[in-house]
Amino acid sequence: MATSAIFTSGVGRLVLGAAVLSALTLVPAHAADDLGRAPGGQKPTVVLVHGAFADGSSWNGVVQRLQQDGYQVIAPPNTLRGLPQDSTYLNSLLKTIKGPVVLVGHSYGGEVISQAASGLDNVKALVYVNAIMPDKGESFAGLSAKFPAAPLAKALRQVPFRNGDGTTGTDLYIQPSKLHATFAQDLSRQQASVMAATQRPIAQSAFTDKLTAAAWRDKPVYVLVGTQDRAINPNLERFEAKRAHARKTVEINASHVSLISQPQAVTDLIVSAAHDSGHQ
Repeated sequence: MATSAIFTSGVGRLVLGAAVLSALTLVPAHAADDLGRAPGGQKPTVVLVHGAFADGSSWNGVVQRLQQDGYQVIAPPNTLRGLPQDSTYLNSLLKTIKGPVVLVGHSYGGEVISQAASGLDNVKALVYVNAIMPDKGESFAGLSAKFPAAPLAKALRQVPFRNGDGTTGTDLYIQPSKLHATFAQDLSRQQASVMAATQRPIAQSAFTDKLTAAAWRDKPVYVLVGTQDRAINPNLERFEAKRAHARKTVEINASHVSLISQPQAVTDLIVSAAHDSGHQ
C-alpha cells in the first residue's frame, strides 16, 4: 500500500510538473495574441463594457454570437467605483490591444468608454447600447435632468461602505422587489430574481462625476435605443444619438437590458460598426 501510494504520488507530481511546464511555455504567447488581435488580423477586437448593477456575463449572448462570426472579444470588468477610476482602468487595457478596436458600452458603460477612448487611435468606432453619453464637463445627473426621470430612479437603495484606508462612500443597489419592473421587464421573473441577487453596486458618486473628455465628439458613433427602457429615458438616448451625429441609430422594443433580451440586435449593430470602419 505504501509503495503504491508513493509511486502514484510520484507519477502525479511528474504529470503535474509537465502540465505546469507546458502551460508556462504556451500561455504567454497565446495570451498576448488573444488579447492583441483576432486570428489573421481581419477583424477588429470588440471590447464590451458593462454598466451598473451588472458584470461581464451580461454580454454572454453577444459574446457568443460575435465569436461565432470570428471576432476576438474582451468583456473586461468595470469596477463601478466612479468615472475617473473606471475610465482610467479601461484606457490602460485598450492601450494593450494591437490592431483596431470597436468599443461598446452599455448604460453607465457609455460614460466610461467615452472618456477612456479619448485620444486612442486604435479605437475605430463607439457603440452605445441603452447608454449614457454625457459631453465633456457634463455628468449623468446633469444630463438626465433635461428629461423626466425614469422609473428606476425610485427603485434604488443606498448602502454606506467603508474603504480600507478609512474613507467612506455610498453604494447604490436596485431594490430586489423592483428590479424586474424597472430594469428588466422583458426577461422572466426568475432571470430578474437571479440578477437581483447577483447585482454589483455602483458608487453613488459615479452619477455626479463629470467627463473630462468625450470621444464621441471625434469618433464614429452607433446607438441602440431600447424603446421600453425604464432605467434611462428613451428620449434621452435619442437626444444623445442626435447630438453625437450617430452614423446609425437602431430602435428596438426592449427594456434596459437589451443586450440580454435581444442579443442578436445588439450584435448586428456592433458588426455594422466594424464593417463601416473598414474592418470585417
